Amino acid sequence: MMGEHGPWIDISTPLTDGMAVYPGDPEVRLRRVLDMERGDPFTLSAIEAGLHSGTHVEAPVHFIPGSGGIETIDLNALLGDAVVVDVRWFGEGLTAADVARFMPAGCERVLFRTVADSGSSGPVLTMAAAGELLKRGVRLLGIDSLSVAPSDDPSPVHVALLEAGVVIVVGLDLRSIEAGRYELLCLPLLIPGADGAPARALLRARG
Repeated sequence: MMGEHGPWIDISTPLTDGMAVYPGDPEVRLRRVLDMERGDPFTLSAIEAGLHSGTHVEAPVHFIPGSGGIETIDLNALLGDAVVVDVRWFGEGLTAADVARFMPAGCERVLFRTVADSGSSGPVLTMAAAGELLKRGVRLLGIDSLSVAPSDDPSPVHVALLEAGVVIVVGLDLRSIEAGRYELLCLPLLIPGADGAPARALLRARG
């Protein structure tokens, strides 16, 4: 697809059999149920996976009991101007000072490029960094790793962001994306009541 700002770039992580998932999550399993090459009248596949596999959007109920499912997400937050910030060489936890120093003012959608190389993990948000993002009016936070929060205590950061209405997108593929301003298009599957949903995410550079 071509637009006034150039071509759309797919930043979705493909759902593949046996792909890496967050520790403890269900494994992704793809199977061919029917196959024309085996003589079946048509080809049909099935997938078994957790809803937080690959690129996905997280719903409030993922960490806040009794709150909204994926159908309550503000879709407007998933469409519009965004900034990609490269934090690959920062420490394990992004601080409020990191956010204040490197994030442009007035940006409502921020995508953190954290992964230095294939298979590695990068920095996650501290509570102070989450608070700084909220202070700056961020509506959407995206990241290219398996979580925005520390694995040993993921709840506080998630709850702070989700309670404030911030949309969280996890598992992006930003390996070919340079820091800068872009237009974002990201839509999750509609699975009412779900705590998350796979999504297709696209970027294009702003002219």
